[in-house]
Amino acid sequence: MSTPQSQPTPAHSPTQPPNQPTPAQGLPAPGAPAPQAAGSGPGTTGPAPAAPGATVPGRPAPQRTPQGAPQGAATPWPGQAPPEGYVSPIPIRKATLADAIAAEWTKIRSIRSTVWTLGSMVLLIVGLGLLAAFVVSAMDSTAATQTERVPVLILGIYGTMLSLICVITLGVLTMSSEYGTGLIRTTLTACPDRARVLTAKAIVFFLLTFVTTTVATTLVAVATEGIAGRLGAAPTAGQWLKATVGVSVFMSLVGVLALAVGAMLRHSAGAIAVMLAVVMMPLVLAMFLGVSDLAELRSWLLLYSIPNQLGVFYDVSAGEGPSGWDPLWIMTLVTGAALGGAYLSLAKRDA
Repeated sequence: MSTPQSQPTPAHSPTQPPNQPTPAQGLPAPGAPAPQAAGSGPGTTGPAPAAPGATVPGRPAPQRTPQGAPQGAATPWPGQAPPEGYVSPIPIRKATLADAIAAEWTKIRSIRSTVWTLGSMVLLIVGLGLLAAFVVSAMDSTAATQTERVPVLILGIYGTMLSLICVITLGVLTMSSEYGTGLIRTTLTACPDRARVLTAKAIVFFLLTFVTTTVATTLVAVATEGIAGRLGAAPTAGQWLKATVGVSVFMSLVGVLALAVGAMLRHSAGAIAVMLAVVMMPLVLAMFLGVSDLAELRSWLLLYSIPNQLGVFYDVSAGEGPSGWDPLWIMTLVTGAALGGAYLSLAKRDA
């Protein structure tokens, strides 16, 4: 009696889920043919095995890690350069006063008010100086003696007196305009050191005004001496220096004083009005103080007014007041005190 042949084991048992090895499945015996995968042989039925990485119903999706990144490596945030990424060639260093000066120079030369105010200042200094020189040269001076003559450099005083308004306006706008437009918040965000910001503004404004005024006053001095020099005495080197460099430094200090007032008041119209009162009010009060009891106060207001101190550089003075280079030292002290108040105001008050 022959032994019945054993039935082949089905590819999937009724109780075993597909694609799972049976407990009895093991390695093939040596020399035996490799078993075919379930569902791949001829005549077999049933589902095909799932592709590697495919999602099988009832089983969670496999988690993949990015290629090239090791397990557990921290992924950089968006916008954050990886350790092996681009490195800027620009060195990182601490900001200095020179950086603030460069920024303020970019701002002051980029606004239209600078061009208009400085252009008007040069036009007044040069235009009125030349006009006065032509008028004087056309006059008959035969009655004047050599001892009564003065250097014709004095003719430049008309233009410099009126150009003080332009210098004051630009000084106020250099600081107060940033409060009006809200740019001061950006400025203080880029440079949190408020003392450095004010120092940079004062330095840039002083140098710009000094250079522009020196060029204009020198041009007027040379032109008036050439046009009407024969009618006056020959100016000395000291008179040349005072009529050009001295006047320029004095006017630049007045402009820095206006800048400090603008930093304290933070309002363009108000600061300009205050500065005009500082310049003109002493002269106006001296005109109305005709009482004998107030003669000393009247003389003091007249001698120490800004127009009279400016006239000292042209050897024109109302009396026994400041002389020589004294107006320069007086204006330096006044401007320094105003800058001190501006520093305190900028540091204590919010932008």
